[in-house]
Amino acid sequence: MSAAHHDAFLDALADAGLAMHKPALEIDGTLHRYRVAGDKSGSLNGWYVFHDEAKPFGAFGSWKTGQSCTWSAEKPERMTPAERQAMAARQQAARAALAAETERVQAAAALRALRLWERANVASGAHPYLARKQVQSYGLKDLRGQLVVPVRDADGKLWSLQFIGADGKKTFLTGGRKRGCYHAIGRPSSMLCVCEGYATGATIYEATGHATAVAFDAGNIKPVAVALRAKFPALPMVICADNDDQTPGNPGVTAAKDAARAARAAVAIPLFMEMANV
Repeated sequence: MSAAHHDAFLDALADAGLAMHKPALEIDGTLHRYRVAGDKSGSLNGWYVFHDEAKPFGAFGSWKTGQSCTWSAEKPERMTPAERQAMAARQQAARAALAAETERVQAAAALRALRLWERANVASGAHPYLARKQVQSYGLKDLRGQLVVPVRDADGKLWSLQFIGADGKKTFLTGGRKRGCYHAIGRPSSMLCVCEGYATGATIYEATGHATAVAFDAGNIKPVAVALRAKFPALPMVICADNDDQTPGNPGVTAAKDAARAARAAVAIPLFMEMANV
């Protein structure tokens, strides 16, 4: 591989916010993990595959952020049909390698999640985050001052953990599966609600008494709703949107409506009214 292609691939990683801590490429067409610049020592959240051929091709991404990108030394529109076909085959091989490694990484994270969950203590309602949000703890634990929220699939298997600090900062166990997983509050009976964050879910449950699934973010609302519709095909469901009306495109409401269409559910959108000065 030419130095120009080597540098161009590293530049692509950097442009995506996934620069290598110590740039060093293995050019063998297999998937490799690496430490992303800025990540803690010992972490291997980044991954890449690089094919050094007449038309160098690579793919890269992060288990931490969920990114997945491709790179090619030459734009596809400039390739011959045979070259595009060869690149498509390499892309398919990269996707297969990523899927296999992702499965392994998620399985390892699930084991770490279980060990941490078993070590944690039952959370107190006096935790600063819960006190500030004025909600109770429903199935949460506490680990070194952080709230621990279990991330489970529709069968109840623990895949990952969300950590919430006293200041409200939220992080997930690196490599853990999140897509289609959620935290359940209450037991479904007459109605099932789906929302984004824990505090919102606890508030909905306390206000309505309806079982609520916490999907953690807007991008996971639809996968969770679809998984729950498969589990409860006849149960009325409401997608409780985050009303991000100050954000272009209102991603909370957009995601909620998309999830509702996919899961045959209703949508509830909160309205915020400012108190007039009197």
